[in-house]
Amino acid sequence: MKDRKIKLALAEDKAVNRHAFERKVSQMGRCELIFMAHNGHDCLSQLKGLPESRKPDVIFMDIEMPGMDGIETISFARQLYPAIRFLVLTVFDDDDKVFDAIRAGADGYLLKHESAAVLEEAINNVLEYGGAPMSPAIARKALQLLGKAQLPATAPAHEAGARPADISQREMDVLQLMVNGADAKSIATQMELSVHTVRKHIANIYEKLHVNSKAQAISLAHKEKWFKD
Repeated sequence: MKDRKIKLALAEDKAVNRHAFERKVSQMGRCELIFMAHNGHDCLSQLKGLPESRKPDVIFMDIEMPGMDGIETISFARQLYPAIRFLVLTVFDDDDKVFDAIRAGADGYLLKHESAAVLEEAINNVLEYGGAPMSPAIARKALQLLGKAQLPATAPAHEAGARPADISQREMDVLQLMVNGADAKSIATQMELSVHTVRKHIANIYEKLHVNSKAQAISLAHKEKWFKD
């Protein structure tokens, strides 16, 4: 890789962005621009017409393009050209776009305002080290997405008003009295149970709802609308 030029391509529908990218590539001594496409269909068409020796090492891909967007293009092209690396280059940093790009097989995710030096570093990162370069703002989004992806295993989501599947009716009765302000002794009296049994139910409720306090349990009950006001 160090003995030859790194071949690049860009899929971007806006001419001003294509020109800006071309200027940045001209500042990268080791890189050459093979082609620029105006959408996904154009990108795939140009790839198909290239000999293997001229196919790009890295394709920078915009997301929002008419006809065939960047996410769809990456997903399709990864199957046809597994050796090519795809770096998203876009202004979008919202959760859905980041998640969809990663799922499609993007090797990195960069914002369009990044300098030529940052883009060149990203190219080296993905080609030489197999890295997944991301702009700092995108990296934060990715970490947030990773955190959210862990939630279903530890704190299952419920439809508003629907009782959690693993909570018994007796435990829901205890929780409702807690929401109404009753303490363990009062709950025991109203439900004709021992205080020990009530506390056991409360412990089970905390465990099943993945909370650590009465306040958290009550807050979750209000949020999920398990009980009518």
